[in-house]
Amino acid sequence: MTRVAIYARYSSDKQSDASIEDQIRLCDERAKREGWQVVQRYTDHGISGASLLRPGIQALMRDAQSGIFNLVLSEALDRVSRDQEDIAGLYKRLRFAGIPMVTLSEGEIGELHIGLKGTMGALFLRDLADKTRRGLRGRVEAGRSGGGNSYGYDVVVNVSASGEADRGERTINEQQAAIVREIFNAYAAGKSPKAIALDLNKRGESGPSGKGWGPSTINGNWRRGTGILNNELYIGRLVWNRLTYMKNPDTGKRVSRLNLESAWVAIDVPELRIIDQELWDEVKARQHGLRKLPAFHQKQRPRMLLSYLLKCGSCGGGFSKISQTHYGCSTARNKGTCTNRSAIKQEELEGRILGALQSQLMEPELCKEFCDEYTRHLNQLRNEKNAHISAAKAELIKVAKARENIIEAIKNGIPASEVKEDLARVAARRDELQRMLDQADEEPVLLHPNMAGFYREQVAALAEALTSEEFRGEAADLLRSLIESIVLSPSTDGGLDIDLHGDLAGILSLATAKKGADQGPDLQQVKMVAGVGFEPTTFRL
Repeated sequence: MTRVAIYARYSSDKQSDASIEDQIRLCDERAKREGWQVVQRYTDHGISGASLLRPGIQALMRDAQSGIFNLVLSEALDRVSRDQEDIAGLYKRLRFAGIPMVTLSEGEIGELHIGLKGTMGALFLRDLADKTRRGLRGRVEAGRSGGGNSYGYDVVVNVSASGEADRGERTINEQQAAIVREIFNAYAAGKSPKAIALDLNKRGESGPSGKGWGPSTINGNWRRGTGILNNELYIGRLVWNRLTYMKNPDTGKRVSRLNLESAWVAIDVPELRIIDQELWDEVKARQHGLRKLPAFHQKQRPRMLLSYLLKCGSCGGGFSKISQTHYGCSTARNKGTCTNRSAIKQEELEGRILGALQSQLMEPELCKEFCDEYTRHLNQLRNEKNAHISAAKAELIKVAKARENIIEAIKNGIPASEVKEDLARVAARRDELQRMLDQADEEPVLLHPNMAGFYREQVAALAEALTSEEFRGEAADLLRSLIESIVLSPSTDGGLDIDLHGDLAGILSLATAKKGADQGPDLQQVKMVAGVGFEPTTFRL
């Protein structure tokens, strides 16, 4: 029997869980009519189809390799994905696994659907974005909010004559406005954003996010108009379209880009003014004076080996340079809301991390265990797939035999009309099995006999390359790819305990990078495989 996986998704706030239920109900009805067995249902609630970074679709892709189902059913192709690249990649992986995709709208999906529907989905997203921007601009031109809200204001929801909610109006929140005035006055008087943030946190004042204040929340970026000190709404000037937001295709996260000033839309809203012009000008004058000083990043050394990998074990915030030679918890220094005041020398920290990568992770017994477990897990997945192929071959033989028996029965005098449906069903199943076997090659068992030794050679070479000015940058990037995160927690002796979390994908990429080696599966998918029961290496230094 055909084993079916159903996928359903909704994305906009105008839809709800009822949309998911409707999609699943229609797919269940189709499966029942076809005589298919529904073995799994995957759903994503309130998530855009512009990215594959969705738990439901990721689980479907993972299970497809395990032979849990042999057909994917959805309401329409745009429920699966609206991105051309993503839908093509998903179709390619399902086809490699021998799993066809069927939708209620398009039928069985082929290359033509992928090309045309993928293009239509991309055009739909672009058209939707353009219409949304037109609507937002109209709201801004009327002096209303173009999306989101600023600290110091409350959103006012009015009810129109038709009974619908009419949003976009704002009014001044006097309690928060007093904090805004305090920040501007303190900064104009010479106080630093860090000192202002510490004072506000000591008093228990909540920041714009509902959490503590930080220097960047106050200072922001003057070019981008971010931060309390750069928000022109406080002087009654609403500026829209200063930034463009785009999704990074690799991470799925939104990144902002500064638009040309000619593309900005500025509207006067004097009723929303909180800061008088004289105070605003004083703050801008001080900011301008500070910008004439040498930029901090120009005086710093090149990017640190462990930048952005260090985390505080007490609060989860980042560890950064608190002096020329030491690392410390950024939250403890900038916000005062973390108790982890311990610091560690850069040389000591980098030395302990490099030593761990070379000794503890390269310890023969640990490497052997790592490689054996990885190989065992992937072999299990591949054996399951090969077993599925073997089962299909055995069923194909039975189907062919059943077809011969029906034909022989017709020859012996049984009316063809009585066995017509049986013959059609057997022929359809035969064609389905043959198509699946033609598209699914039996995979060999994956072995990595030299993976541990080659990894040790590579890490030793990278550590040596760090001393070379010519190759330091590239070697640092490769070494950083081996590390998921480094967590520093206060120890009982007043120092810091260091937990090093290895990045499985980076470790395997380095271990299988030797020319001519069997690289096995796409290592970009290793993190997904790890979630099934094989976790990245973690050890305490």
